[in-house]
Amino acid sequence: MSARPVVLVVAPGDENYRGYCLEQVADAYDVVLLTGTEPSWEKPHITDHAVVDLSDPAALLAGGQALAGRHDIAGVMTWDEWSLVPTARLARLLGLSTNAPEVMQACRDKALARSLFARHGVPSAASVSVRTRQEAEAAAERIGYPVVLKPASHAGAIGVLRVDDRDQLTAAYQAAEQTAGQGTESTSVLVEEFLDGPEISVECVTYRGTTTVVAVNRKTISPPPHFEQLAHRIDAADPLLGLVAPAARAAVEALGITTGVSHIEMRLVHGRPRLIEVNGRLAGDMIGHLVRLATGVDLPRAAADLACGRDPDLTPTRSRAAAIGLIYPRASGTLSHLSHAGPRPPWLDRLHFQRRPGDRVVLPQDGGTLFTARAGFHIVTGRNTAEVTERLDTIAEEITVTTQVDR
Repeated sequence: MSARPVVLVVAPGDENYRGYCLEQVADAYDVVLLTGTEPSWEKPHITDHAVVDLSDPAALLAGGQALAGRHDIAGVMTWDEWSLVPTARLARLLGLSTNAPEVMQACRDKALARSLFARHGVPSAASVSVRTRQEAEAAAERIGYPVVLKPASHAGAIGVLRVDDRDQLTAAYQAAEQTAGQGTESTSVLVEEFLDGPEISVECVTYRGTTTVVAVNRKTISPPPHFEQLAHRIDAADPLLGLVAPAARAAVEALGITTGVSHIEMRLVHGRPRLIEVNGRLAGDMIGHLVRLATGVDLPRAAADLACGRDPDLTPTRSRAAAIGLIYPRASGTLSHLSHAGPRPPWLDRLHFQRRPGDRVVLPQDGGTLFTARAGFHIVTGRNTAEVTERLDTIAEEITVTTQVDR
């Protein structure tokens, strides 16, 4: 029998983007898994598992209880956006450390989060929840164009569109409404003020109500009307840390988060932070890996520690920079060629192609999402933001992605 504590992980996700999370948790804990499919890549990192319908809250709770009957579970955690609320319910049912399910509900429901930001004086965006196109048009007129339409309960910028005038509103509302209909916490559409400024995220860890800001991530976003993530850059010595930390802590407090890792998105408008949303989980797009490369802080391990009620070690052990570039084709169609022609310098941490020739790729402008559009990613390290930006560009120039466009 292992002497290590047992952590139950709900919904491990995709190996390409979440494999490092499970691996780092398994370095310190015995892991049992609650998953929607029979484990494959996860097997070297787990000791037991249960397969359940993760979209069924009752089945998820029953599966978790079954695992708890076989193991002395010390903590329950997830980095899956859609599993946040049921995972909190499971942890509470087992008497383990967790935020209240209502708190996770507020993270998932952007309308509720906006109201809490307003109540607590956290700088955010004007926002109106609507149920029809006519209501959306009236809200946009009141707020003033440009506006952003988005589903109230989703993630990954899916169904999120900028609208510059009344003529664009109908198509944007239909896209947001279609995605919103898949929501569990809310099925409404939000019409929001467009925050004009650089987009960043703030990676935070909260223990017993005290929040530590670990890193700032500077994003590159696709041109409007979509908000596709193209690149992320983290510099341990980023001068924005001091500026954005108070707003990040205020947002965490407004939502009632007392424990866990948070990924907080905001924009800098006239140099001041304005909140977009708070994700009550580890960030996607390998951002946690970038944090480790830049600062030495292990966010997945910290999340597991918090799930077990332990004080995480957030001591930085390095001061570097790291960045990820997401690889997209120029046009939707059938992928005909994907390759990297350059050398593999030591600062190229990872280069991963998640597509193969013959795969179909669909960009957001053609109705696709990040799940259908991306061909892979590359991660680089360096001394500072300028150096990793230059290295991202170097690798991007050496990558060839071509598609056969549908006729």
